[in-house]
Amino acid sequence: MVSYIISRLVVLMFGTLYPAYSSYKAVKTRNVKEYVKWMMYWIVFALFTCVETIADIFASILPFYYEAKILFIFWLISPWTKGATYLYRKFVHPTLTKREQEIDDYLAQASDKGLKAIKKVGQNGLTIAANAVMQSAMKGQTTLIDQLRNYSTYYNTSPVKQLEGVPEEAAEEVEEAREAKEHMALLRSEDTTDTEEDEDSPHYRNKQLKQSLESLDNSPW
Repeated sequence: MVSYIISRLVVLMFGTLYPAYSSYKAVKTRNVKEYVKWMMYWIVFALFTCVETIADIFASILPFYYEAKILFIFWLISPWTKGATYLYRKFVHPTLTKREQEIDDYLAQASDKGLKAIKKVGQNGLTIAANAVMQSAMKGQTTLIDQLRNYSTYYNTSPVKQLEGVPEEAAEEVEEAREAKEHMALLRSEDTTDTEEDEDSPHYRNKQLKQSLESLDNSPW
């Protein structure tokens, strides 16, 4: 565990930050020799990072693995060993020169396929989104129409429910007007009933008896 932490610190400090600052100085001073040296280092370090990612999974159980990694980083950046320059000129440059055309063709094909895939995914995404929006709009419109129909039918058949959703003061005025209307209708029905009563009905007899008693009370005898 300690070896792993130390190796990560060495890679970070001496394998990344120090070469980055040296590259900055080379660009600032326009020193072509230093610029080329550090460009070769970054190419080798990129390959080392790819190999390291896989090696950490399988080779980390080997003894002195992290110690060997630390020594390799110092070997790459050391101005005495010039390990990065040696690896680049001896192995990397000849291999890339030999495979350069194949790599360029592969990158061009991958770029074209990637652009086509992105366009296809984008078109499919837009189509799916448009269909979803249209379906949601149609479903919402249908639901709204059904709700309006249900409300219309329900309120037309239930006078009490017609007051729901109306402001409280307006609802009270409407309720008072309805009660007054019902009271007037009741009075009219009673008047009509009184004028059309039958002589044989109990109500009519009670009314005649009451009038007779009142006439006796008013009689001077």
